[in-house]
Amino acid sequence: MRYLVTVMALVGLAACATPTPFEPADSAGYGFADQRIEKNRYRVSFRGNSLTTKEQVETALLLRAAQVTLENGYDHFVIVSDDTETETRTRVTNLGPRYGFYPYYGFGAFPYYAVGYPWGPGFNDDVTIRESQRYTAVAYIVMGFGAKPQDNLAAYDAREVQKNLEAAVFRRPE
Repeated sequence: MRYLVTVMALVGLAACATPTPFEPADSAGYGFADQRIEKNRYRVSFRGNSLTTKEQVETALLLRAAQVTLENGYDHFVIVSDDTETETRTRVTNLGPRYGFYPYYGFGAFPYYAVGYPWGPGFNDDVTIRESQRYTAVAYIVMGFGAKPQDNLAAYDAREVQKNLEAAVFRRPE
């Protein structure tokens, strides 16, 4: 029974060990979100977990901007402003001295074992430092009809963006 519980826990953890899927934001805020500001203006965002790269977050944001544009009947969008925020977390783990049965050489020809004494100060005083980043990309877009303005480098053809980026985002396995 204990073995089965352990296996189920490991399977559950493995399922969580994936980049943020391209889907609406969950209760923790991971995923995409959009908010209408005016008839043709939106705020679009994508927040990734610590396994989602900056590039994946920015790609998902562009794809979502294209989808919002097409869902509202427009043909192109212009990114008025955008930003990718980085949240860095540092975790320090100190295992501390380990206690148990250790050979202790005292008086006499044979070692005897003492309980609870490490080999000495700092023995197994391991410190592990882990740093992880989470990225959130945010863009304000203005949507328009017809061909994108050729003189504006921040303008994107929504159908072309969708066609080119659809396969580049991570989706939850079915």
